[in-house]
Amino acid sequence: MATRDRPLLIGPASGPVPPYPLRMSGLVISGFGRGSKELGIPTANLPVDDALTPWISTIPSGVYFGWASLRLPPSHPDYTSTVTSSPTAAASTQEGGAPKEGEGKAEAEAEAEGRYQVYPMVMSIGYNPFYKNTVRSAEVHVLHKFEADFYGVEMRLLILGFIREEKDYSGLEALIADIEFDCEVARQSLAREGWAPTEVEVEISGIGSTASSGGDGGEKRRVRGALEAEWLIRPGKDGAGTGK
Repeated sequence: MATRDRPLLIGPASGPVPPYPLRMSGLVISGFGRGSKELGIPTANLPVDDALTPWISTIPSGVYFGWASLRLPPSHPDYTSTVTSSPTAAASTQEGGAPKEGEGKAEAEAEAEGRYQVYPMVMSIGYNPFYKNTVRSAEVHVLHKFEADFYGVEMRLLILGFIREEKDYSGLEALIADIEFDCEVARQSLAREGWAPTEVEVEISGIGSTASSGGDGGEKRRVRGALEAEWLIRPGKDGAGTGK
């Protein structure tokens, strides 16, 4: 299907439908080294582990979209110390707003390790026929322009929908054009109330543009919706699996 014939919105306005949302998490690892160099579309790779994410062996190879959270350390130039409110944080205070015993220490420790920051993302799961990969990979393009790499940082993904199947291309330009359209599909779809997190306000840049890496030009919008996505910012370690 030609890029111009594909829809810009995935799913109903009310939000994701089963089997979504799906969860995936892990430490960002180095990939094939071609996202930034050849495509101008940097990606963060996560290990594909059937034991941690059993669903990944049964879903189609292709392009997906949703939200990514990164636990950036305070030393990272994109780190922000803004405190994100969540049901978990709210429930951890006693009546009258007084913090529970030990909460201040836990908060300080969490601050030292970094906070989870949420971004829109588009990702591919598969073999990438254009590059003839022999190993199935999960490559995430976070729709934000980062000032520095973040290898080794914990990433959580809340995958909300399927955009298209993976395919081969006659040339690099056609591949890039399809990826850029995928990015715009993700921006448009995630900007709706039923698809945006309720726990945190997230910025989506480049809505209406065709540029990758967060979008040059286009509309910048801060969204906060009705999607339960507390897992993305929950302190501590958490497993993957379905989002239910």
